[in-house]
Amino acid sequence: MTQPATSAAMRRLRSRCGDESGFTLVEMLVVIAIIGMIMGLIGPRVLSSLNESRVKTARIQIQSFSSALDLFYLDTGRYPTTSEGLTALVRPASTIVGWAGPYLKGGSVPSDPWSHAYVYRSPGQHVPYEILSYGSDGQEGGTDLAADISSSVTVGVR
Repeated sequence: MTQPATSAAMRRLRSRCGDESGFTLVEMLVVIAIIGMIMGLIGPRVLSSLNESRVKTARIQIQSFSSALDLFYLDTGRYPTTSEGLTALVRPASTIVGWAGPYLKGGSVPSDPWSHAYVYRSPGQHVPYEILSYGSDGQEGGTDLAADISSSVTVGVR
């Protein structure tokens, strides 16, 4: 008679364990390992694309500043001085005669893609002005993503 009692107890035990569903620790570790390998392969490519797009954004913004500076020149007969800076494109100084801006939309000069201020020099070396972004490190010089991005324009009007 002990066998039917044991058999009934085993059935109850199986029914309790069979109702519980979930993942084992090994299954969870395998899934985490697969996700880690995928991120290891794809992650650097995504980050590289993001950094390249920041460099392109900085170049486009510098071109936009150059166009605005050319309009400023046409209205005032000169480029803003270094001390007036790029803010002269959005707010007139009392010393600027003929200002017809703002020359940039938004009412302020945007920062570069790394949240650093653009550097404006007028006159530049061998050009009427220079606009620079110091890249990801925010310091002059550097290589790769930390390299400076410059307007390096030669403007024929002076």
